Amino acid sequence: MRVVVLTGAGVSAESGVPTFRDAGGLWEGHRVEDVATPEAFDRDPDTVQRFYDARRRAVARVEPNPAHVALAALERAIGDDLLLVTQNVDDLHERAGSRSVVHMHGDLLTALCLGCGIRSPIAADLVDRPPCPECGDRMLRPDVVWFGEMPYELDLIDEALLACDVFAAIGTSGAVYPAAGFVMTAAESGAATVELNLAPSEVTPLFDEVRHGPASIVVPAWVDDVLAASA
Repeated sequence: MRVVVLTGAGVSAESGVPTFRDAGGLWEGHRVEDVATPEAFDRDPDTVQRFYDARRRAVARVEPNPAHVALAALERAIGDDLLLVTQNVDDLHERAGSRSVVHMHGDLLTALCLGCGIRSPIAADLVDRPPCPECGDRMLRPDVVWFGEMPYELDLIDEALLACDVFAAIGTSGAVYPAAGFVMTAAESGAATVELNLAPSEVTPLFDEVRHGPASIVVPAWVDDVLAASA
């Protein structure tokens, strides 16, 4: 049984990671246009760097929750038959034990060098302009996919969706494309689809099965059901 899991902000929110965008559309008091676009970085790089440096420190203070742990257990059980795709830029899946995670929207713990194009792990605040470990240029930016940029690994994800038997979306709003369209790709190829969310998403009607509740409760229960079905 081949499984593709997509996780969103609702998974990490239970660990205490802010979803950042509030009801007024602001991220930590900033307009999206001021911290999450290439134009914002060109206009005011220090504000953008400080914003993501603060996010990186905030994530370091929280821990994985039972949903992360359950998905890591699923990977241990079915190995390469699971593709875990996350829209989250934190490392909570990895800290829970997941070894193969596709960060389609980038990773707070890596930086992208505008000089050589290499993505590399970082420890220092980027506002301090540390050198690129590969080329030495001080041209690092957050390795986060901003609005107007192309998510990572879309070909790999699409191939997995076309071949999977089960597709699960966990903690997602169903409002951000292309991820919101993954359920349609999987369903058209015959996969069973399930949404695990605190509340209905914008694409809930497209799923075969819906389980609503906290991720820390519904995800471990779903993983138990998947493992029982594959035994």
